[in-house]
Amino acid sequence: MPRGLFITLEGLDGSGKTTQIKKLAAWMLKRGLRPVVTRQPGGTASGDRIRALLLDTGSTPVAPMTELALMFADRAQAIAEVIEPALAEGKIVLCDRFTDSTEAYQGGGRQLGSEVVLELHRLVCGALKPDLTLLLLPSLKLSLDRARRRNDRHLAQNGANEARFEQEEEAFFRRVWQKYREIAKREPERVILIEGNLAIDEVHEQIVEAVSERVVIVSPRA
Repeated sequence: MPRGLFITLEGLDGSGKTTQIKKLAAWMLKRGLRPVVTRQPGGTASGDRIRALLLDTGSTPVAPMTELALMFADRAQAIAEVIEPALAEGKIVLCDRFTDSTEAYQGGGRQLGSEVVLELHRLVCGALKPDLTLLLLPSLKLSLDRARRRNDRHLAQNGANEARFEQEEEAFFRRVWQKYREIAKREPERVILIEGNLAIDEVHEQIVEAVSERVVIVSPRA
């Protein structure tokens, strides 16, 4: 059986990843494709516990290297439990964040550098890399405004507060934003950069164009 396709969506919180991954999954379903949709951190029982520790504002302070190690612990479990089995079965995997996020947030934002992140990726993830990464980079201000409004809604609706990163200073997010651009420049064949304050449908169109070049599409269902 041919190996499946591994597609990741990347960007700052508030960049529109969650909306776009849902739209992409729906677009695939209409065309006879049944993607496996997951996220990081999270996506497994142990990963969701790690996610709570990493993102909840009520968590005790987490040192940058601890944060980095937890990200890769979550990733190792997701690869073993979700991603590799699906790819081995020939499925498409859509993942909200992967190692690019760790390089951007911990390598760039926390200033740990890319080298330690990429070395951990080699040790933990082996040769596994996304076949395609869709990097959404609207303006920094728009991303942060969206993320903070979203976290306010989640807190009001269900009491969940995953805003630990959003409490960082703007300089932190500027480093993350710049590191994402570095990654896109370094790996232009894998990373499709979609930048600017575009409408949701405009972003979706660019995503569909990039994905259509890499997947076999059957006739849409009525």
